[in-house]
Amino acid sequence: MSIHPTAIIAEGAVIPASCTVGPYSTIGPNVVLGENNTLVSHVVLDGHTTLGNGNRISPFACIGIPPQDLKYKGEPTRVVIGDNNDIRESANISRGTVGGGGLTQLGSGNLLMCFTHIGHDSLVGDQCIFANNATLAGHVVVGDFAVVGAFSAVHQFCSVGKYAYIGGGTMATQDVMPYSLTSATRENHAYSINKVGLERRGFTPEEIKQLRAAYRLINGSKLNMSDALAAIQEKVTAGEFGEKVAYLADFIAQSKRGVIK
Repeated sequence: MSIHPTAIIAEGAVIPASCTVGPYSTIGPNVVLGENNTLVSHVVLDGHTTLGNGNRISPFACIGIPPQDLKYKGEPTRVVIGDNNDIRESANISRGTVGGGGLTQLGSGNLLMCFTHIGHDSLVGDQCIFANNATLAGHVVVGDFAVVGAFSAVHQFCSVGKYAYIGGGTMATQDVMPYSLTSATRENHAYSINKVGLERRGFTPEEIKQLRAAYRLINGSKLNMSDALAAIQEKVTAGEFGEKVAYLADFIAQSKRGVIK
């Protein structure tokens, strides 16, 4: 086991021999690491925190720290992190709160750039990218393959759909639709689908064509949202639109804060 002599490991922490713990890192008594995790240096792991395998955590990152919520009174809430995440310098992930379900979760294969903040009770999927200073307030849900741009923030209780791309400096105060490009430079509007990102993720031309048609019904027609969703559902039932569009319609129908159009 490679543990630097300046690291402080509390009794009770579980650290496999395949892990590397760098200088001046501190690990709390209720932390459980999987295999092949690397803590570069000055990393803080606290609370009831569980990491999967193959994660790399850069200097001054803090995971499992108490939530920034005045209602929190030290309850044993959790952080659960998957595999092969790259958590860069000074990123922080707060543990959950009792009122929010008690769990903050990060999936696998994510990149958290410098100063990313994952607030309490947030649930993040797989293969997401958070650029420098991206911020999730508490209780945010982020779908797989989403991108949150630099200096962007997502409001409490908002959801970000799969494959969405939030441009730098955007304040998302409503749900961000799947597949969309949303940007503060367009007055926080979803102004297009994330065509380049979808192509890179293997979407077929037909799937992108269907998503464009669905977005035209939502944003470009004179239909209100209920009628647009009904029209989309008719095409899904008829087989004109596939599962990707069905997920989009489902996401909008379940939105509690409304979506950014």
